[in-house]
This record gives sequence, C-alpha cells and structure tokens, in this order.
Amino acid sequence: MTAAVFDHDGQWTEEEYLALGETQQRVELFDGSLHVTPAPTPRHQRISRKLGNILETATEAVGLELLEAVNVRLRPGRIPIPDIVITDPVNLDELIIEADAVRLVCEIISPSNAATDKVLKMHYYAAAGIEWYLLVEQENGTLHLYRRQGRHYRELSVTKPGEALELTEPVRATIRPEDLVS
Repeated sequence: MTAAVFDHDGQWTEEEYLALGETQQRVELFDGSLHVTPAPTPRHQRISRKLGNILETATEAVGLELLEAVNVRLRPGRIPIPDIVITDPVNLDELIIEADAVRLVCEIISPSNAATDKVLKMHYYAAAGIEWYLLVEQENGTLHLYRRQGRHYRELSVTKPGEALELTEPVRATIRPEDLVS
C-alpha cells in the first residue's frame, strides 16, 4: 500500500481508494484525501469488543446488524471506518455499507485522534443523516450520546462511571462505562 499512496498524484477517487484493498492501518477517504491511522491500541479494541458484546444481543433481537470497523459511504468520496455501527440488514459480503442503512455510529475516542471523532466525523455523520452518534472516552468509558437535529447533532446525555446509559433507540440496552474499561 505504501508505494501506491506515495506515488499517487492529486485527489483520490473512490475507485482508487477501494483498489488499495485491505490494509493493516485504517485508511479512510475524506473528499479526495486519505486519512491513515495506525491500528488502534489494545485498550481501544477491548472497549470496542466489550461494547459490541453488550449491544449485539439487543441488535439481533430487533433484526438489525452490529458491525465493527467497516467502510461506510456517507456520500461519494467520503468513506470513514467507524469503530461500531448498528445497521439495517445489509449484504455482509459488500465492501461498503451505505449511510442510509446506518442507525447508530460509535467512535471510541483515541487521544491522538480526538478532534477527528469530536468534530470532523461528527459533522460528516450528521450531514449524512445518521440518527444516533455515540462517543466513548477511552480513559474512563464516559459515554456521550447524540441525536441528529437537522444537519447537526445535539448531545442528549453524558454517562460517567457509576451511572448507566439506558439506550432505547435504535436498540434497547444498558451500558455502564465501568463495564467497558474494567
């Protein structure tokens, strides 16, 4: 992948991005530019797995899908890789999930990448019409739940350790920050 990236001139098209294939790094496409980050830390991945485990049964109970680290097309040329998504039933063999199938998107905030999750991706997910956005802080598991209001998100709740987030949409689940980080 390295040679393909450094030998490339100009803006990246979606076709060129997809031709990179699977990589060890997370490579996301934002309006013609690649955003490359190293693989997440073990802490990040453990939080993702624990959160996925909590949400999976609730997701399956209502006929939805829970997926981790998949390509989501927000619009042509804009393809992030969220940590977790809850989607309508989708073709599990397709390389890309369309934004209109995504009911909830979750990002686990990496200290080195916090601005991307809190500003850039939040704006892009809302503009794409994704109803729910869940941010998880790595240090203590604090949960920030947002709901789309027009083309932006409005924070509905902040759940700190010792408290519980009672999700009612798009699935019913109870999430305790300490269960994610302990």
